Amino acid sequence: MAGELPFEMPLVEMRKKIAELKQFGEEKGIDFKDEVARLEERYHILENEVYSDISPAQKMHLARHHGRPTSLDLIGLIFTDFIELHGDRLYGDDLAVVGGIAKLNGQPVTVIGQQRGKDTKENILRFFGSAHPEGFRKSLRLMKQAEKFGRPIITFVDTKGAYPGNTAEERGQSEAIARNLYEMSQLAVPVICVIIGEGGSGGALAMAVGNRVLMLEHAIYSAISPNGAASILWKDASKAEQAAEAMKITASDLLEMEVIEEIIPEPKGGAHRDYEVTAEAIKDAIWRHLQEISVMDSAELKEDRYLKFRKIGEFSESVLEQDAAEEEVQIVE
Repeated sequence: MAGELPFEMPLVEMRKKIAELKQFGEEKGIDFKDEVARLEERYHILENEVYSDISPAQKMHLARHHGRPTSLDLIGLIFTDFIELHGDRLYGDDLAVVGGIAKLNGQPVTVIGQQRGKDTKENILRFFGSAHPEGFRKSLRLMKQAEKFGRPIITFVDTKGAYPGNTAEERGQSEAIARNLYEMSQLAVPVICVIIGEGGSGGALAMAVGNRVLMLEHAIYSAISPNGAASILWKDASKAEQAAEAMKITASDLLEMEVIEEIIPEPKGGAHRDYEVTAEAIKDAIWRHLQEISVMDSAELKEDRYLKFRKIGEFSESVLEQDAAEEEVQIVE
């Protein structure tokens, strides 16, 4: 299978041996059924070992896999009657963000996603999924439209971060991201966000302020990309794997810290192995959470969203710190 990652090479070698043994048996007219069966049994054991203990660095590579389903792939499999809408009505149409009106199990919704390309040409056209200000403003325009007509909002997050070039800064990148953060927090309709690949920095968060944030099993989500963190900490972006190990970027880490509400399982080997199974799992999770929060009125939805993000980042003071503070007060007195 094309697109194997380095940690999957033992599986590739074993599949190759099995195929060679089958071919040799057919050519020579020798029955190797028992030998093939034993090899296939060993293969399944090895497969379980490889995929049951995937490191954060390996998950980073899975999240960035070129064959991973994009927002448009998933929109086509999960929703019906999708009509894409374009432009921010201020500057232009950013192809790094796609969105429009669709139906989920017959219910009208607004769906918005960050879109990477399938090849180099498309990636350049879509800025590798890194939005300019007009991309964030397009997404906000669609969200406000959804609020006006009472449609729930579904977002798919998949970006290394907002576009970092001069053109984006000239057009107000930081303001556009900040505006999305504020406006999403105040939306009066249900908002469900799904991290489907890489969720990096403010570019991800600008489309992830939801009542529920869900995450695919091998997706990653962080305040900065591992490459960016490595560049800052060690002045060496090639140490991204080392940074990934330390940053708590995996779905299991984020569920434990209550940053996300649910981990959506992927097919063995990653979402790129089976788009339809992945889409079905995402659809089921979105629908369940949508039913839960749709009973809330607008005030309850805003409060629910506020409380979700307010509880992130809890901390406690040590006894030593308290004692030191008390001593300092006594000295001052």
